[in-house]
Amino acid sequence: MKVKRIIFVVLGCICMGLGCIGIALPVLPTVPFFLATVFFFANSSQKLHDWFVGTKMYKKHLESYVKKKGMLMKTKLTIIITMTVMMGIGFFFMFRKAIYVPCAILAVVWISHIIYFFFGVKTIKETPPAYPEHLEAATR
Repeated sequence: MKVKRIIFVVLGCICMGLGCIGIALPVLPTVPFFLATVFFFANSSQKLHDWFVGTKMYKKHLESYVKKKGMLMKTKLTIIITMTVMMGIGFFFMFRKAIYVPCAILAVVWISHIIYFFFGVKTIKETPPAYPEHLEAATR
C-alpha cells in the first residue's frame, strides 16, 4: 500500500470520527468533516468510499448537498449558528485582549461564510416521505 493511501485512510478516519462527535456536540461542525472524509476515502480506497457513502450519517448530512448541490434551510442554519458561536467566542477573547487584526480577519471570514451559505449554496426544500403503495390505494 502506498504511503499516500495510508495517510488518506488515516485522515479519513480521523475526519469521520470528528464528524460523528460533531453530531452529538454542536461545537464541532459535522458537514465539513464528512466532506473531508468523502474526499480522503475517495482518494484512498474505493471500498471505504462506497461504505461511507452508504451510511446513514452521509445520507442525512451530505447526500442532498452532493447530489443536488444544495442544503436544507435547517442544515444551513445549524452550520451558521454553530460557526457564529465558535467564531464569536474567539472574537470575544481576542477583542478582550486588544488583538484587533485577528479580530478583523475573523470578522471577514465570518461574513464570507454567511454570504457563501446564503447566496452560494442553494436552499432545497425538504421532500415529504413517499407513501407506501398500499396507503395510496386506501386513500383513493
